[in-house]
Amino acid sequence: MIKAKTAKESLSVMTNLVLPNETNNLGNMFGGELLASMDRISSISAKMHGGSYLVVTASVNHVAFNIPIPMGSTVKLESKVTRAFNSSMEVYVDVYVYDYDNSIYNKTNTGIYTFVAVDNDNKPVRVPELIPETELEIERYNAALRRKQLSLILAGRMDPADAHELKSLFITE
Repeated sequence: MIKAKTAKESLSVMTNLVLPNETNNLGNMFGGELLASMDRISSISAKMHGGSYLVVTASVNHVAFNIPIPMGSTVKLESKVTRAFNSSMEVYVDVYVYDYDNSIYNKTNTGIYTFVAVDNDNKPVRVPELIPETELEIERYNAALRRKQLSLILAGRMDPADAHELKSLFITE
């Protein structure tokens, strides 16, 4: 049996400086540059949780470009696995920009990625269960199941009547 892991065991942090070749004509970081960084950091979290070098991005479930990131900014990305299913893992990425005037990081963007652990033949392999510990980890853990249920319904792979956690958001019995 695979030993369960905590979310904090998959924490990955990356800090970067936004350079001119990473910006658009408004002087802000290209969305695609940010997506690539988010994919890279979340893949590291997935690898740390899955215990396998081989993980593949299955989907980018959500990205919010809330605040533009100007050229010259110091950007910090933090990612953690929020839930593990059989072979897939949901990874949440928070993006921050450092405010040098106030010596704090301000959250600018978020993203949710799904990865699948695979073997050398690209066949899915089982990953450890995830144990959430903090209030935020528990909140994200519970929300991950609802997102998965919605995704399965939209793909025609789950009957909406079976999505009990998702239904509980809309129907009180």
